[in-house]
Amino acid sequence: MFKKVHSGVWVFDAEWVPDADTGRRVYGLDAAMADVEVVDEMFRRGGATEDDPRPYLKTVLCRLVSISAVARTDEEGVVRLQLHSLPRIAERDAPEAAESVILRRFLDGIGRAKPQMVGYNSWSADFRILMQRAVALGVQAADFAKRPDKPWEGVDYFGGGDWHIDLIEVLAGRGRDRPSLHEMAAACGIPGKFSGAGDSVVDAWQQGKLAEIIAYNEFDALTTYLLWLRVAYFGGFFDAKGYELEQSRVRELLQREGARPERVHLLQYLRQWDSVRRADPTGSAQLQFGLA
Repeated sequence: MFKKVHSGVWVFDAEWVPDADTGRRVYGLDAAMADVEVVDEMFRRGGATEDDPRPYLKTVLCRLVSISAVARTDEEGVVRLQLHSLPRIAERDAPEAAESVILRRFLDGIGRAKPQMVGYNSWSADFRILMQRAVALGVQAADFAKRPDKPWEGVDYFGGGDWHIDLIEVLAGRGRDRPSLHEMAAACGIPGKFSGAGDSVVDAWQQGKLAEIIAYNEFDALTTYLLWLRVAYFGGFFDAKGYELEQSRVRELLQREGARPERVHLLQYLRQWDSVRRADPTGSAQLQFGLA
């Protein structure tokens, strides 16, 4: 369990696809080989089978295409919630959609704001691709990477402390029964993968549907945030009233941002949340079971 909820929290999620350029370099493939053929070959060499034609590829072999984060700031009791996504323009060929630009802007933002980072399976996946691809592409992130001389003297995203929380480690450790984000969310009454699975991102990318990937990415970030709230409630960082208030802030965020034409998909997330939501763990439920 984590020890503290910091005044700044960024709950993040990243999306990536096989990178044809890296595939050519790693496997010595012909430069004239089409990207789609290169990606198929990468899956084949990654252990593709009839039952699993698109196996999980090592993150260094992939291209980061989107990062979304729900940012919570608490300044003397005034809480603000925002949803940030990169790239901001959903066009594959736009300069700001370049992988190096996405990485630099996100890591620079983390380095400046110094929030508590929260992810799901982030130690093994999202956090690793940020570092691996930044190193591969020559992106510098000195403020993000800086470590204090002693753990209590500053922010440290690499020391295994509370500055980077991986919810799957909190909930499942290293056991065999590690739930996916969808499984954990669905059990909690939180929207899971209702708009497609992770491997659909590859198809969307190949079809030039970056806007769909960003929407999918935002859904996962929101789901991770709602799960973080529930874990924080479990840990006593919010009481029942505070937990309800935090969820209402998410609802307000979805309504506010969903009113923008480019983010109308957030209203779909809100409707899904309403349809799957469990009754909140209030005092009345505790009295019902004689636990109060």
